[in-house]
Amino acid sequence: MAAGRLAGRIALITGASRGIGSAVARRYAAEGAHVVLVARSQGGLEEVDDAIRAAGGGETGATLVPLDLTEDGGIERLGAALFERFGRLDILVGNAGLLGTLGPIGHIEPETWDEVFAVNVTANWRLLRSCDPLLRRSAAGRALFVTSGVTRGVFPYWGLYAASKAALETIVRTYAAEMAKTAVRANIVSPGIVRTRMRAQAMPGEDPATLPPPEAVTDVFVDLAEAACERNGEMVEAIAWMPNN
Repeated sequence: MAAGRLAGRIALITGASRGIGSAVARRYAAEGAHVVLVARSQGGLEEVDDAIRAAGGGETGATLVPLDLTEDGGIERLGAALFERFGRLDILVGNAGLLGTLGPIGHIEPETWDEVFAVNVTANWRLLRSCDPLLRRSAAGRALFVTSGVTRGVFPYWGLYAASKAALETIVRTYAAEMAKTAVRANIVSPGIVRTRMRAQAMPGEDPATLPPPEAVTDVFVDLAEAACERNGEMVEAIAWMPNN
């Protein structure tokens, strides 16, 4: 079988037990990468690993890391473990995220606000901070983070989620500018409207069968993860944006 587009590359994916994270993990493995999968659910990670093995992802399958990204010191321990085992990281995909409460800004509970920012912003910053030395050790480090179209306008009741994703975008674009003279590239992926649990949570009256599956957005993740890709600091759409995504 011909080598895939990501053959020999090491990829870390958060939120990998379902949805877009699972789809990207399976696609990366099919393209020849060794995937390190992070999520809170051990069972969910094992299901993804089973799918990778069933699709011919090698005898070793994936490396599974059950981890709550908000756990004190967990991300730093993950970075140290990656260095110990692989010595580098070629691809980082920050996909894990929380929707939080959809409602008026003045009605959001402080605990909910803190929880969403802890996952969508702080955990991704800590992930980038921990993995930066590993990405620099790669011949072509690539960092991708997932955002949403709601950052491109003002959408009532989406303030918490939109604010957290806007903060994440600023962090990634700043990091990309700082990496401009290195071999590391960082970009932002806006998946568009996709059939995920978060989408169902946000739009409970919507028929999920009418939406594209997560597998439909994986081409963009592969394109941006390739060593030959020189895009940096960009927002890249996987599916054409619509105002209600």
